[in-house]
Amino acid sequence: MTRSPTALLAFLIAGFGPALTVLAADRPNIVVVLVDDLGFSDIGPYGGEVPTPNLDRLAARGVRFTQAYNAARCSPTRASLLTGLYPHQAGMGWLDNRVEPKSKGIHGRLLPRAVTIAEVLHDAGYFTAMTGKWHLGQQHGCTPWHRGFDRSLNSRYGEVYFPKEADRPGTEKLYLNGKELPKDSPVFGTDWYSTDLFTEWGLKFVDEAQADNKPFFLYIAQGAVHFPLRAPAETIAKYKGRYLKGWDTLRDQRYAKQLSLGLIDSKWPLAPRPADVPTWESRAADRQQRFDEIMAVYAAMIERIDVAMGSLVDGLEKRGVLDNTLILFLSDNGGNAEGGPPGVTRGEGPIGGPQSYVLLGMDWATLANTPFRRYKHFTHEGGISTPLIAHWPSGIPAERRGALEKQPVHLIDVMATAVDLAGATYPREFDGHAIEPMQGVSLRPGMLGKPIGRAEPICWEHEGNKAIRDGKWKLVLRHKQPWQLFDMDADRTELHDLVEKQPELAAKLEDAWNGWARRTFVDEWPGPDHTDWGEDIKPR
Repeated sequence: MTRSPTALLAFLIAGFGPALTVLAADRPNIVVVLVDDLGFSDIGPYGGEVPTPNLDRLAARGVRFTQAYNAARCSPTRASLLTGLYPHQAGMGWLDNRVEPKSKGIHGRLLPRAVTIAEVLHDAGYFTAMTGKWHLGQQHGCTPWHRGFDRSLNSRYGEVYFPKEADRPGTEKLYLNGKELPKDSPVFGTDWYSTDLFTEWGLKFVDEAQADNKPFFLYIAQGAVHFPLRAPAETIAKYKGRYLKGWDTLRDQRYAKQLSLGLIDSKWPLAPRPADVPTWESRAADRQQRFDEIMAVYAAMIERIDVAMGSLVDGLEKRGVLDNTLILFLSDNGGNAEGGPPGVTRGEGPIGGPQSYVLLGMDWATLANTPFRRYKHFTHEGGISTPLIAHWPSGIPAERRGALEKQPVHLIDVMATAVDLAGATYPREFDGHAIEPMQGVSLRPGMLGKPIGRAEPICWEHEGNKAIRDGKWKLVLRHKQPWQLFDMDADRTELHDLVEKQPELAAKLEDAWNGWARRTFVDEWPGPDHTDWGEDIKPR
């Protein structure tokens, strides 16, 4: 493998630290698997009860980050992950279907002031590919094939699960290397489930990289477990009846497992069940049956994510590239409470089938985010905390395999990690445009058990929900409500607000957040407040 002269020069300048250098021939492949709406505790390595043996093995052979953060929502997270910028800097301060002409940061697409990992690594000699959910403004001209990906199989901005199903707007087509195709096109085969399809095509693209004798960057953006919740009937059947014990008992069980795994500190109590979430015992038997069926679909989707991860790992191993491939597995936001306490079940056929329309709802989302408060959309821990598993056999020492890494990390760090491992150059200009400086730091020291050296606090804004994390301190607010201050070392479940006890510290952090907001193009959120939990809020 060869480098461009520019990349080689950058490598030589930066490469005198032996522990942090990568020879051109040893540059790792990089695979990022982003799942959708998965809560912090939903998989086995983070406390979940759904069997996830493949993810368990990745965690046992890799490193689990216990304080990893996303950007609280779909498009903002994808923008931040792929660019190494905060969402508003990249142009994606909200979803890609909202464009505010006067806004500095809500443009519904990636702006020219941002560069993607695919663009950076392509220029460093990598083969770049993505599969799955794009959701970064394809309808505005921002597509995978225009933002650095050599190969792509993607949906525009929605979830697809089956070749024949009841469609949400925008999910009725797939795009193969820029060519629009119906979902039931023969090129995809028949009777597929998208979690498998996106993995299968990711491996097809790996074959092309190998044929070109290039390292590869592969981004797999799974639609699961985003609504409408759908899974193969035979997998759903395995879980029916398993959730009749209810969310209260299961939260306690997940919390106990998290303590036993060392993921959370015993000083952090389980966040109380929210007032909007009733006790399981208060639900009538027929309602319990319905809730069990909803959760059976969700659990089936988690199982199929795990099966797909097994196929991915097996495929990389058979191709002889697993050892020198960094795999990062994470979620785009916390568990999704949209649909409110009752959740949503409508459409034809069985719950979770291709013609049904199912939302998990707030009750089960509270379980998904164990042990934390709040949900997707919000900047309390339940909205922004993600599992993050790093697996890299040739890069993670044997003594670190199975380790828990407790340093706070964020999506912005993925770009910095890719640049570091690839020996690439992050540009000041790209395609004639000035590029915003990279915001994150490489995760490689964290994988090795060393300080990652973050110099700046981590910040958030989404729909007027704000937060800043500086060391052990976190200042956070829900839209239009007062700031709250929490000591994350003592109280990561955010139960003891210290604003009144430490007003000067809170004011200092608020000033820092305001400075960050000005620098990263964050406008004042015009509203509305996210209090409408969406679809079919009906009596329970």
